[in-house]
Amino acid sequence: MEITNSQIENKIYTIRGLQIMLNSDLAVMYQVETKRLNGQVKRNEKRFPDSFMFQLNQREWDDLKSQIATSKINHGGRRNLPYVFTEQGVSMLSAVLTSDTAINVSIQIIQAFVAMRKTLGQLYGVIHRLEGDALSLPMG
Repeated sequence: MEITNSQIENKIYTIRGLQIMLNSDLAVMYQVETKRLNGQVKRNEKRFPDSFMFQLNQREWDDLKSQIATSKINHGGRRNLPYVFTEQGVSMLSAVLTSDTAINVSIQIIQAFVAMRKTLGQLYGVIHRLEGDALSLPMG
């Protein structure tokens, strides 16, 4: 299963000022059940500090569902609040999900995070330059 950068980027959200991915989205990409992904994480708890993975609270989950147009299709029927993974958490997943698919997908996801960070940095530079140009314009 080949996943495009665009497909990955569409599954990266911002929560608590961090770029994260939902455990259920990652499970689909890794071609495993969400409960298997969660189980591997629980068996390797020390590899996943709070800065790598955390559970959303109800308000965060409600806010995120409102941003996800297909939430009722893809994420409905949950009994528990989802876990989310930062870029570092995704990287660590490749150490506990050792199938070739999981390894390849992890590499693709990390590359998508890097590409997004690069794009954001470039946008910040453009905005900074534009603000500087606006400040230097004579007021008429």
